[in-house]
This record gives sequence, C-alpha cells and structure tokens, in this order.
Amino acid sequence: MAEKKSQRDSIGMDAKGCRTNNGFVQNEDILEKDPEPGSPTDRPQLCSLPILDPQELDFKDIQPYAGMPKEVLFHFSGQARYRVPREVLFWLTIAAVLVLTAGTIAMIAVSPKCLDWWQAGPMYQIYPRSFKDSDQDGNGDLKGIQDKLDYITTLNIKTVWITSFYKSSLKDFRHGIVDFREIDPIFGTMKDFENLVAAIHDRGLKLIIDFIPNHTSDKHAWFQWSRTRTGKYADYYIWHNCSHENGITTPPNNWLSVYGNSSWHFDDVRNQCYFHQFTKEQPDLNFRNPDVQEEIKEIIQFWLSKGVDGFSFEAVKFLLEAKHLRDEIQVNKTQVPDTVTHYAELYHDFTTTQVGMHDIVRSFRQTMDQQSREPGRYRFMGTEAYGDSIDRTMMYYGLPFIQEADFPFNDYLTRLDSPSGNSVFEVVTSWMKHLPEGKWPNWMIGGPDNARLTSRLGKEYVNIMNMLVFTLPGTPITYYGEEIGMGNILATNLNESYNVDTLLSKSPMQWDNSSNAGFSEGNHTWLPTSTDYYTVNVAVQKAQPRSALTLYQELSLLHANELLLSRGWFCYLRTDSHFVVYTREMNGIDRVFLVVLNFGESSLLNLKEIISNIPTKVKIRLSTNSTKKGSEVDTQAIALDKGEGLIFEYNTKTFLHQQADVRDRCFVSSRACYSSVLNILHSLC
Repeated sequence: MAEKKSQRDSIGMDAKGCRTNNGFVQNEDILEKDPEPGSPTDRPQLCSLPILDPQELDFKDIQPYAGMPKEVLFHFSGQARYRVPREVLFWLTIAAVLVLTAGTIAMIAVSPKCLDWWQAGPMYQIYPRSFKDSDQDGNGDLKGIQDKLDYITTLNIKTVWITSFYKSSLKDFRHGIVDFREIDPIFGTMKDFENLVAAIHDRGLKLIIDFIPNHTSDKHAWFQWSRTRTGKYADYYIWHNCSHENGITTPPNNWLSVYGNSSWHFDDVRNQCYFHQFTKEQPDLNFRNPDVQEEIKEIIQFWLSKGVDGFSFEAVKFLLEAKHLRDEIQVNKTQVPDTVTHYAELYHDFTTTQVGMHDIVRSFRQTMDQQSREPGRYRFMGTEAYGDSIDRTMMYYGLPFIQEADFPFNDYLTRLDSPSGNSVFEVVTSWMKHLPEGKWPNWMIGGPDNARLTSRLGKEYVNIMNMLVFTLPGTPITYYGEEIGMGNILATNLNESYNVDTLLSKSPMQWDNSSNAGFSEGNHTWLPTSTDYYTVNVAVQKAQPRSALTLYQELSLLHANELLLSRGWFCYLRTDSHFVVYTREMNGIDRVFLVVLNFGESSLLNLKEIISNIPTKVKIRLSTNSTKKGSEVDTQAIALDKGEGLIFEYNTKTFLHQQADVRDRCFVSSRACYSSVLNILHSLC
C-alpha cells in the first residue's frame, strides 16, 4: 500500500493554465501564442491531481465520456443495457451467416444441372465444299462460311458443325487425310480458319469439327515412313505377310472393305499387305500401338488450342481389329466363300467394336477434359455410330461413372425412306427407351452420307420433320439446306470418283435465284446446282411468310424460349400409320404443348378420345400451315392435311407423366421443375 500511495503522490500535473482534454484532439490549426518572458503565464504553475485506484472510484454520478480509461470503459460495458444489445447483435450475425450458408447449400442441392451450350440450341452441319464459294473457283471454302455467319444466326443456331476440311487426297469425300494439322488449300489457309473461329465466337456461337482418327491417306508421311520401316513408324499401320504372285494377292483372311472386296492390299515397297477398312488409299492406323494413340491425342490438343469447341469423331467403331486373323462368319453359310465380296455378306465381329475400343474413345474424352476446366470452355465430344444397333450405339454415352461421348449422333431418322407415323414413332421411342439415365438425346433428319429428306419422303414432309426434331427432347441437328427443303441433285456426268448415291446430297447451297444459286460467282461449280433453285432458295423464302425457312425460324425461336421444350417431359399418346401425338409438359408450369403430326392422308382426329381432360377449344401455337397459327379449334374434330403438323397450347393442372396409366410412356432427359413464385428451376419434383 505504501508503494501504491507513493506512486500516486509522485504523479502530478499543472492544473492552472492547462486545458482539459476529454479525449478529443485539439484543432492543430489554432496557433498558440508563446508567453512573453517574465509574464505570469511564463512561470510554471503546478497542481497535483491524484490518480485513484479503480477500486476507489465512485461511478454513481459519472457518465460515459470520450477518452475514458479502460477501467471505466469496462465498468460501463458490463452493464446490461450495453451488454445485451451487443450480444443480441453478435448472435444475430451468427444466425444470419448460418442461414445464408444453409440457403446457398440448399439452393445448390435442389438446383438441376444447367444445360450446357451443346444442349441449349440446334447444331448446323456444313459440308464446306458446298456452302459458299468466296474466291470464284467453284468450291466452297472457309471464307465463304464466315461470310454467311449472319444468316446462320438468324436461324437461332447455337453450334456450327463443319465436316472434314483437312489436307487430303480427294478420296472418299476428303476422309483420306494427308496432314491432320493443315487446311486443304481448296478451303483456304490456317489464317482463314483462325479468322472463322474468331468470327464464330464473336457471334456467341460454338464450333465443332469432324475428326477421323481411324485411318490416313496413303500419301501421309506416316505411311510413307511405315512402308520403308523407318523407326517407330514401322508399326504405325497394320501390316501382315501375304502372298503376291503374278499380280494376284492372296490375303491373310476373308475380311472385307466397307466398299467391297478384300480389305488387304499388297504394298510392293514393304512387300507386305496392309489393312484398310475403307478404300485402299486409306490405310488403317494401328491403335494397339501406344505411339499412335499419343499422336492422335496431340492432334486433338492442336485443334483445341486453335479454339475449336468440340469434335465429331468419325468411324470410331473401326479403331481396333481382332489380334487373331480368323475369318469372319458369312451371313449366308451356303454361299461359296470366293464369291463373298460385299460388306453386308459377312458378320463383322472381328473388325468392329472390339474390346478396348471404348477405352480409346474415353482416352480422347480425357484429353479434351484437360482443356475443359475453364468456365464456359467445356469441349463437346460426339461420336458417329452409323450402322450400329441401338444397344451398341448407347454404349458411346459411357458408363455411369465414366464419361465417354456427350452423345452419339442419332441418324436413325435419316434412314427413313417412307413417311409413316409408326416408323417415326419406333425411331423416337426406341432411342428414348434405351437412353441411359441422365443422358441427352439428339435428332437429325439429314446428313452428307444420306439422301436428302425431300428426296426420301417428299417435299410435303419437310416442315413436319423439322417440327418433329424441334419439339422432341434433346438437341436438333440440321444439315445445311434442310431448313429450306433442298433435295438431291439429278446428276449425270459427275467429275468426281465418289459414291454417287451420297454425292447427290452435297450439292451447292441455294442462296438466291442468280447464277449458280448464289453459291459462286465463278464459271463453274464442283457439283451442279439443283434445278429447283429458282424457287427453293434462301432469298425467296425470306420474303414468304408461309415458307419452310420462316417456319424453321419460328420453331427454333420457340425451342429457345420455352422450358417445356428444352427441359420438359415427353409423353407419347398415340401412334398409327397416320398420326404421331405427344405432349411436352413440366411441373410448375400450368401450360402444355400438344404436338400432332400427320404422316398420312388428310384425316380427322378426335383429341378428346386421347386426352379426356383436354379443353373443348384449344389454341394453335404453331402450324405447318401458317394460316392456322393463333386460331382456336374444336378438339373433337381436328382436320389435318397430308404432312401437316400442329402445336397446340392449353392450360391444365393435371400432368400426364404423373398418371399411372401414362407414366410408362413418358420420358425426361434432364429432370427439373419450375417455381413460379421464385422464378427458378429446382429438382424437388
């Protein structure tokens, strides 16, 4: 105590002439006058104020003030009127953080996966040699595609798909590639390609390109080195001993080329036979060689680095052949073996879809995933599965926890050669029934290797087929010219050594009724234009409110703006030789689209017999006959002409996919529900 008292007594301060400081800094701008020497204020005047122990302070009459010592502050902070609000604010902050965190987690948990760019809108497939010629040489090119990008955007297209443009030897529609890293001069330069990619992305579009990994041209440097057994390239292709005497080759087995005759060809440089699934100018790569797989992955990375957003991998089922060389089984076992020369005369169990083939395709997927990590830069992967059964086709989607293709291209509708409600129904339901859970479908009605829709089914079915693919769940894919109803050309003297059946669907795009249909200003075109281009062209149909092009644009716009079409349930209700009837509906949206397509002759349809709770009058949202658009019809007697399609819209609280008797006929690709209160999608259906 003596020490504390000594400490208090030793501290003093001048009380006279000193300013009181209540914790505020004096204004430093006020200049203090120095006292004159000898004045009273010049003499120090001391007064001692004792500093009391906090225990000796009396707080009864003291109010909080600025600059109070911590002992005083602690006294007041402990009082209930100060402590309680502080604690309340603290716990409110903690509660708010917990609520926001829980809400965010719940939102993520119940939110359905967003549609990616390859799901959000249609793809437009372009055969570049036939789309637009920019340099008057009669061949379409990359600059020509760039010149027409504005037209493509008017179609509400999301993805441009360009078929093979690599440097090639002009065999088999440019699939015999000489250099995977070069643009064929007929299409332009690498700079032209880079400009095209930039222009596509500037318009908010994506680009996918063909890639054919199975084989190369026999002019490729790899093959030239392989036939001379140079270094690692000696085993880049599939070589085998065979006898060759007097110009006659005896192959190792009975394997056949897709185009007929033996798939083995004798090479007089290496003095062995090499294997080719397609033409002899297209030797197959040896994908059992790890070096070959690495080469292909590096090529994939090369094009991804150029800005490509994805690939269509062609002919992947041919990547591997059986290690043994046993003969394949004949379809007709009584046929004389030496007369078996056509591809369809054998079961191709040893040359297609071999064990390990899907592992190679998945390795391509992994290579693409390495460059898909940036937000918004997912790289799409599609695979060609032409000629496969539906079960084998579905295998390209991958396994439940191992992704492969985003989807195999669905060309089943391109094989229809006669209009029938039953055949259309069979194609659609077969795909949807076999579709793995959570996977995404796609639909195409034309392509470069098939006859055009108009030539297969007839002009009257162009609009109804476009309406079909835009109202089914999944991604619609349009082959150039299908939006205006182009047909095959009637060619006689073609200067190309191709399969004429598939060549006829590659005629120049019909832009207007000028010379060469506006495709080229040159004196000739690589293929003749169709004779109907004076009336079937883009310019004419733009000005016609009832044209195929106008309906296509309306359908693509409806598909882009309606959740019912992009995310809703698909329920098929009736099918026969005439009609295909189905609905698109979604939980949380009290509207339904009812689609009726007539593939037969003119008929009457009673929708009340199909849907008992449908209103007596329903509105036509869209029709292949534009005069009916927006009108109301009696659902008990709907008249449809041949090839006519109608999209009805009506309100309902009862959904078909929730009814036990219809549930097994309903499918959904990406399950989601809509909350009109919150204006969000959720998965609590």
